[in-house]
Amino acid sequence: MAALKVLRRVAEAFVGTLMALMFLTFVLQIAVRYTARLGWIAESVPLFNPGLYGWTLEFCLLLWVWIIFVGCAFVVRDEDHVTFDVLFNHVRPGLRRWFLILGGLAIAIGLGASILPTWEKFYILRLKKTATLSSLFGDWIRMRDIYAVYILFLVAVTLRYAWVAWGAIRGTGAKEVHHGPGRLDE
Repeated sequence: MAALKVLRRVAEAFVGTLMALMFLTFVLQIAVRYTARLGWIAESVPLFNPGLYGWTLEFCLLLWVWIIFVGCAFVVRDEDHVTFDVLFNHVRPGLRRWFLILGGLAIAIGLGASILPTWEKFYILRLKKTATLSSLFGDWIRMRDIYAVYILFLVAVTLRYAWVAWGAIRGTGAKEVHHGPGRLDE
């Protein structure tokens, strides 16, 4: 479990870094947009030429996609999600256990079954270049590279809910899933 805590901290730091990059890019967009109205600034300081910053919008979108999928796969805990658990919280522990088993298996099987078809659809994305990020990263980055984080998300969440189902089958469960301490069958 120590490895999972380390992985979580690394993911938190990674997502935090992406958020900081997105914020700085957003501030850059604002600065360039408002200095563009003052023609003398762009002429005096070529760095503020708005034509150099077409990539910022697409870069923010890339960062947003990565923040969402890495965050949901590795940072956001189950108790942080909005859930409709009125029924779950008002049934006996034995039935909760079945809810966890069936719910965990449904999510794990559903997402797991979508991994291969999704990867096959990504095959065509290896050919597509981004519209503006080549000015920032060069021609090597493809759309597949940007959206490959979704495959990571699918794998991580599939494993996570398979683990939830396995814990419920064994009669133990993660605290964050069953909203209480101890065993599910107490």
